[in-house]
Amino acid sequence: MNNNTAVTKPADWKNYDDFAAGIATNRLPATDALAGQTLKLALPDFQLTLQPRTQHTLDWQEQGARGGQGQGDWYEAIEVAPETFFLDITQASRPTEALSVVVNTRTRRVLAIRCRIVSADEAAGQPRVPQDFWVGTLEGGTATGPVPQPTRDLIGLRTWQIYSPEHTYEHTYLSAERYAWQCLVGVQRGHGDVDLASYYRFDEDQYVFTFREFLIPVASVFFFNFASGRSTGKFLGVTGAGEVANNPAGAFMRKASQTFYPPEFGPV
Repeated sequence: MNNNTAVTKPADWKNYDDFAAGIATNRLPATDALAGQTLKLALPDFQLTLQPRTQHTLDWQEQGARGGQGQGDWYEAIEVAPETFFLDITQASRPTEALSVVVNTRTRRVLAIRCRIVSADEAAGQPRVPQDFWVGTLEGGTATGPVPQPTRDLIGLRTWQIYSPEHTYEHTYLSAERYAWQCLVGVQRGHGDVDLASYYRFDEDQYVFTFREFLIPVASVFFFNFASGRSTGKFLGVTGAGEVANNPAGAFMRKASQTFYPPEFGPV
């Protein structure tokens, strides 16, 4: 896979694999709590059935426009809040994609996010790892509680994300479409940029934050639990050697400051 993009990187800019090493040090542990269960997800464009077999293998079947199925594919489930799981799934039949699913087994609310790598030509100057979002429900009962939806709640917030002793980043959530980051500790120290972002409110004090970088082909999905101060997520991207990599990440998260905008003006 060609690792070139339409945007010229600074000479000392790091590749995805340079900063990804060790970035899961402060991640919450995986769980096998879903092993043996069958999760039927009703999503706007398709129905997805997930059958975790062990802590890291599952079978899946998709009914809809694309269809498809797999057996023994890799997945990981992390309980990021009570009865709320962050699932990350790679499908052998779709090697340039990864699927993340947040599901609350009590309220039966679901948010699914697909990251997919495209060529530089297809990206046409946009990030090479676009993302698709679906809000749905877990079948087998009545969904309760708030429906996950896009939110402006985080606009103006600044956080510190401490992934490991060698990885600390500052985030500023600028608008409904963009966020800014800079590296405070790590191989990217002194580097920073503004990239495309999306924000969903999943429940009280719980948010899904995603971003898509311009300078390197990588995108990320994170679940923010502000009540516990933990951030749990993953990166999908292309390494410096041109290989597809799906890497876990997780951080201790701290609020740094908040900007409040007057009603007569504010970000998009």
